[in-house]
Amino acid sequence: MSRAKSTLEQWRIVQAVVDFGGYAQAAEKLNKSQSSLNHAVAKLQHQLGINLLEVKGRKAYLTEQGEVLLRRSRHLTQSVEELEQLACNLGQGWEPNLTIAREIVYPMDDLVESLTAFLPESRGTRVTIIDSVISGTHELIKNNQVDIAICATPPKGHISEPLGELNFELVCHPAHPLAQLSLIEDDKQLAQHLQIVIKDTGVNATNDIGWLKAEQRWTVSNFHEAKIILARNIGFCWIPSFLVEQEIANKQLIRLHLRGSYQRKIMLNLVIPNRDQQGPACKLLESLILKHHNLPFNG
Repeated sequence: MSRAKSTLEQWRIVQAVVDFGGYAQAAEKLNKSQSSLNHAVAKLQHQLGINLLEVKGRKAYLTEQGEVLLRRSRHLTQSVEELEQLACNLGQGWEPNLTIAREIVYPMDDLVESLTAFLPESRGTRVTIIDSVISGTHELIKNNQVDIAICATPPKGHISEPLGELNFELVCHPAHPLAQLSLIEDDKQLAQHLQIVIKDTGVNATNDIGWLKAEQRWTVSNFHEAKIILARNIGFCWIPSFLVEQEIANKQLIRLHLRGSYQRKIMLNLVIPNRDQQGPACKLLESLILKHHNLPFNG
């Protein structure tokens, strides 16, 4: 195995000489003697067989070859710094990865707001978001496959923190027969038409999102797909209000009025599947999610 001719310290010195405008300025910033910096750069140039810097007056300038090599060296020193920081973080118990289960009824905008606040303090923690539905979310929680879960109904045996209510609207295309009714008297009228429902993501799925008494049903993976179908004047669907506000305002979809069920509400909850093993990064993100919903954090 061939050994490297240069060291990270040598490249850091070259970077300092360039960044601070000369050997004297770099020596002062690095708290080293100017002669030691001159010696380090001269030795590096000799080892590489190439001139990196040339001095004009009191200032050091990069050569064309030096500019190319310095740019690559910055990637190298940054990678080493990140590696050392990661080792420090791991030594302190800081998690390198976090996985979040987001039941698809929870607004992605809300989660992104919390993650945006988390990013500057994340220490490079990688975040994976899994979109899930009903029993799929429950399985992820029960199997400890996620660090944080946001769901409608938490599985039994798991403590949850309510984040707030979410409204669902019953909608269809303006030209759909149901849209011609000022009031839908009962479920039987709905049952005569095709319903769009969202598939449960669980391995042993038993539930889908929506009222399920219609004889005819099309099952899709998410609400985006449901809206595409509704736009073709096919079926009706229960959809979270925040996902259809624009379409209702533009009269691309119509809000249906069902006697005794103008809107449906669910409570969104935050669950930490394994509180005993929760790390500092997970606690920080949990606190930011709660803060976004104006809730206190007692971690």
